[in-house]
Amino acid sequence: MGNKGFVIWFTGMSGAGKSTIAEQLEPILKARGRKVEMLDGDVVRTHLSKGLGFSKEDRDTNIRRIGYVAHLLQRNGVAVVCSAISPYREIRDENRAMIGDFVEVYANCPLEVLEERDVKGLYAKARAGEVKNMTGVADPYEPPLNAEVVVETSKETVEESTNKIIAKLEELGYL
Repeated sequence: MGNKGFVIWFTGMSGAGKSTIAEQLEPILKARGRKVEMLDGDVVRTHLSKGLGFSKEDRDTNIRRIGYVAHLLQRNGVAVVCSAISPYREIRDENRAMIGDFVEVYANCPLEVLEERDVKGLYAKARAGEVKNMTGVADPYEPPLNAEVVVETSKETVEESTNKIIAKLEELGYL
């Protein structure tokens, strides 16, 4: 399979470690001779989805856009690493159906740990009512029912989580 494109789709709540693990993955994939593109939810919002808010409809549009761009890259042999909260199962499954070569990675972390970490200060703002529609606080997060990989980011090191994903990619024949 060697040069077949595929998409690694990180999902999980804010601060669960999606981008951190994705960044660890990139140089490993490149070292294995893969062309790699990173699609980070926050970055995409700045460029591709400027003007979208955080209503369910806007979130769905944002995730569909990331999925579409990932699909274009993947079908051209690129290994695409997407990290976006992507809270709704239905839209993730839509992207899976469109892309096909789709490896879902669920960054699982208990809410209390996320609130302790509060990397971006969003949970405190949500609790204070300054941030509306916060996923996991005021808005739902629907965890995957059968992700290819579940990383337990409150219990594993970044390296352990990364190694789990690499092992799965090898098992699936992508590496």
